[in-house]
Amino acid sequence: MPKVILHVDGITIEQEVKENANLVVLAGIRQFPKLKYGCGMGRCTKCVCQVVNGADTLSAPNWKEEKMLGDKISEGYRLTCQLNIQNDIEISQENITVTSPKKQSSLLSK
Repeated sequence: MPKVILHVDGITIEQEVKENANLVVLAGIRQFPKLKYGCGMGRCTKCVCQVVNGADTLSAPNWKEEKMLGDKISEGYRLTCQLNIQNDIEISQENITVTSPKKQSSLLSK
């Protein structure tokens, strides 16, 4: 089973998940604690993360991620609601602010 390492709110969570798991779905049913998320459909950017390790094992960003994250994808940003975990991965939701293009035309990060 793949291991997910999540850095969020000053803590690190390590947890094994089933192959092909979606972290937002797991968070929604309280099986993956502390993950920040919103709509689960790639529209709100509340679940944005930066991939620290394991980006090469993820599928390419889909059109929703490209639309919502734009150039931030090249900096390793992804929407966790659009990821299916196949292999070990390390992600961070520390100090990240990305504004949806619907609310603001430019994307920001701290």
